[in-house]
Amino acid sequence: MIAIVDYGVGNLASLDAALRRAGANDVRITRSHVDILSAKAVVLPGVGRFGHCATELRRLGLDVMVRVARDRGIPLLGLCVGMQLFFDESEEDPGTPGLGLCRGRVRLLRGDVRVPHTGWNQVRMVRSHPWLAGVPDEAYFYFVHSYAVVPVDDGAIVATVDHGGVVTAAVGSGALLGLQFHPEKSGAMGTSVLRAFVRATAAHATAA
Repeated sequence: MIAIVDYGVGNLASLDAALRRAGANDVRITRSHVDILSAKAVVLPGVGRFGHCATELRRLGLDVMVRVARDRGIPLLGLCVGMQLFFDESEEDPGTPGLGLCRGRVRLLRGDVRVPHTGWNQVRMVRSHPWLAGVPDEAYFYFVHSYAVVPVDDGAIVATVDHGGVVTAAVGSGALLGLQFHPEKSGAMGTSVLRAFVRATAAHATAA
């Protein structure tokens, strides 16, 4: 079962449908602690303000569940603000901590460009990640965001996008991947990413 963490944010039905199109047979939108820790993979979505998302995740005790899932090696996919929550903090809401799974902070997009960054843009692959293996360099994905992550370690960056300068589009290590773009809104390329995630989930479950 792939668990989509339900803490009251994000278009969860759309993400559920996208995962099923990508080949997932068992997807559950849930805030059950038992479901999350027994899942074969976890997806952390997110839209809106970092502070609101972090506060709601914590209020429901789901921040702890996501950390435990990560510690247990359960494949973890973060999308948009869900990816930003992987990090320590955001200048959008100073004083509100993130999950601290990745070192770094989230900051407002810089440069003489439109904010929010909305629409299709080319993603440049910096290094490989198994869930992005089928994505060609400079493929187009759909973005909607005003803030972006700045990792302490540049080695965490998997892909970038050009919007007023180089902006982090994906971070990852092992069984964790964070995407600033929305794969569920990114057509065939987005489905390709989710399909690789679903396959990795199945492989991980078999190995376990």
